Amino acid sequence: MLHDFFKERRYAQWSIPEGYAATELDLGCGTGSFLVGLARRYPDRLILGADQLRSRLHKVERKLKKEGLDNARLLATTGWELIGYQLPDHCLDRAHVLCPDPWPKARHAPRRLLGSEFLGRLSMKLKPGAVLHIATDDEPYYNFIQEAITPLPRYEPAPEGYADVADLKTDFELLWESAGKQVHHVAYRVVDQIPHATMAS
Repeated sequence: MLHDFFKERRYAQWSIPEGYAATELDLGCGTGSFLVGLARRYPDRLILGADQLRSRLHKVERKLKKEGLDNARLLATTGWELIGYQLPDHCLDRAHVLCPDPWPKARHAPRRLLGSEFLGRLSMKLKPGAVLHIATDDEPYYNFIQEAITPLPRYEPAPEGYADVADLKTDFELLWESAGKQVHHVAYRVVDQIPHATMAS
């Protein structure tokens, strides 16, 4: 269930297991509250959970085994490597990036994952019509994401794109909500073709 890319130490593309109705990615899955809920709700879908910390992934693995859920695969890797070469293009029906580290200090802003380059590369892993679901409690990061994704022609707003999972929460979201913080959720759909007007500009 756990695939450790760090141990491979080689540039290799991972083969998506076949036989599932759809494939979803929980990027930065943490200890897996959202991922396990997603796997439970959609047993016919393949749920991928990616995180850099093996200790977190082992916790998720134990949760999945306890519930007898076999429709999830856990990937020990970084977001950049996963999107850069480990996943094939057009393999995802939906991706969730929920409460990533906002790196709030100005000098750390370049470390933010959800910049224009990353979001652009991620769009190539999503099938035409697929959904990108993002959540953050950090207002400046929320604005940063909006500024990064708005100019990208392959995304269009799709607020309905996460309605079926709006009740599923990450551990971070539960923590922030208990502290009275608002967690912003947004979703975008990948368009099949880039509009000609946008290309001309």
